[in-house]
Amino acid sequence: MNIFAGFQDHLADILRALIADGRLPQGLDLSRFAVEPPREASHGDLATNAAMVYAKEAKAHFATPRLFAEAIAANLHAIAGVESVEIAGPGFINIRLKADVFAGIMRHALLNAATFGRGAAKSGKVNVEYVSANPTGPMHVGHGRGAVFGDALANLLDFAGYDVTREYYINDAGAQVDVLARSANAHYQAIHSSSEAIIPEGGYPGEYLKPVGQLIWDKVGDEWINSSEDVWLKPIRSRAIDAMMDMIREDLAALNIRHEVFFSEASLTVKHDGTDAVQDAIADLRAKGLVYEGRLPPPKGQLPDDWEDREQTLFRSTQFGDDIDRPLLKSDGGYTYFASDIAYHKNKFDRGFTTMIDVWGADHGGYVKRMAAAVQAISGGKAVLDVKLCQLVRLMRNGEPVKMSKRSGDFITLRDVVDEVGLDAVRFMMLFRKNDATLDFDLAKVIDQSKENAVFYVQYAHARAHSVLRKAVDAFPDLDVSVQNLVQADLGLLNDEGEMGLIRLLAQYPRLIEAAAAAHEPHRVAFYLHDLASCFHGHWNRGDSQPELRFINQDSRELTMSRLALVKLFTQVLRSGLGVLGVNAPEEMR
Repeated sequence: MNIFAGFQDHLADILRALIADGRLPQGLDLSRFAVEPPREASHGDLATNAAMVYAKEAKAHFATPRLFAEAIAANLHAIAGVESVEIAGPGFINIRLKADVFAGIMRHALLNAATFGRGAAKSGKVNVEYVSANPTGPMHVGHGRGAVFGDALANLLDFAGYDVTREYYINDAGAQVDVLARSANAHYQAIHSSSEAIIPEGGYPGEYLKPVGQLIWDKVGDEWINSSEDVWLKPIRSRAIDAMMDMIREDLAALNIRHEVFFSEASLTVKHDGTDAVQDAIADLRAKGLVYEGRLPPPKGQLPDDWEDREQTLFRSTQFGDDIDRPLLKSDGGYTYFASDIAYHKNKFDRGFTTMIDVWGADHGGYVKRMAAAVQAISGGKAVLDVKLCQLVRLMRNGEPVKMSKRSGDFITLRDVVDEVGLDAVRFMMLFRKNDATLDFDLAKVIDQSKENAVFYVQYAHARAHSVLRKAVDAFPDLDVSVQNLVQADLGLLNDEGEMGLIRLLAQYPRLIEAAAAAHEPHRVAFYLHDLASCFHGHWNRGDSQPELRFINQDSRELTMSRLALVKLFTQVLRSGLGVLGVNAPEEMR
């Protein structure tokens, strides 16, 4: 039950009637206006900018936006549940609802705990590709931010009614996996000589590769000892990648993250039937007139060492908003990374995904335009790509930086962090900041039991509310606090400003889910839950100085039941929102 969406429909009907009367032009886009909570609660329950948005189109019949707003308001008065309508400023419309509207929302939400806030099924398929870390070692905290963000976004979209697939793109075709194979081989060779592994220059020195060397030894014995690289590179690379992906899956599982699809980059060019998906994608673009042979102008500023002034096979990405056209083949005839990425996204489109969301690290920002251009080209404009960049995570302990270096092997892994502070702290705090803002993650502060620790503050609100429900039974031993009984309570008794503030905020949950999903912004859910917890804690604290406001009123069983209905609904919505974020909702905290 989304009252904001309901009034969006009511206003659209009013505008259609004005169009039919000739007071607004035909063909008006009725999706442009918003219905939202007013900035100040004292202004009412709903606010709309409809008169301001369509003021230009309405000018022929309404001299000012305010006069137009008055015409709209005259029709709003007739809608059931509307108590009053006021025009503010130049033409904003504020709507106040009758108390029984909120009572109805509460009863509906209580009886439909699992589906309250859940959106109706949407058309189209959504692919969320996230993490996609190179399979060269355990995940670090930077990977973790993208992992948590992508997983929460997939949860959010699923809850909002979208058909979502969670996907991991395994970068197993680049030079870095050859470096991994050589590093694993060093450990394999060291087992034979009973010595320390001599890691090749630029290799991965981490201890995590020792078990890989042992696994290879157990499988083939001394078969590849002193063999040339062309003998052992491919099989050791395959075994090392499998071992690293097993490790990565375990790291992700520690955060309750599980992908439905693991897509191999290497599979684009290495297929049993001899087909080459990258070659096919280039051919498809060429047939559309989007590939040509030409030269690129030199980049502005200092020329990079690898720039070459040569004839190249280029994709016309400028035709789709990119800054320059992009090469598809290297000087040695091999495919560029971009060409492989085009083929991968074409594969997504061929699998039926019309919305593609890629979660990347902040260092890939310069790659966004060309990839968005490629998706437009391969889909004929039928698919959209939204790239979400996750900024860096600065790992701290009591305000002091904790250094990480994946190359040296001297780094804090994501699993180390999860084991130390728990998955709830990692997931919530990774989402309690917008993905494109740098995040300071303090290992000490995220486990501190104080108001300043957001995850504790929200989880404590849930536990505190459950303690109210338990104590109510102690106060009234024969009290039935089942949902079926709570919905029978007189919810009209909930008229204190603190109670109404909490009710209004709870009623916003379906709108919050819809808006956050449409914007691909799961952090909105974390912010909302913190606001909700703050509202609950604030009202609880008022009861310290005003005992008559406490949720349990020893002198009134009837009032207690009404307030318990509110507390129960609060726990349901908080648990639902935390579930979207992948965070637990404890009923007790010690």
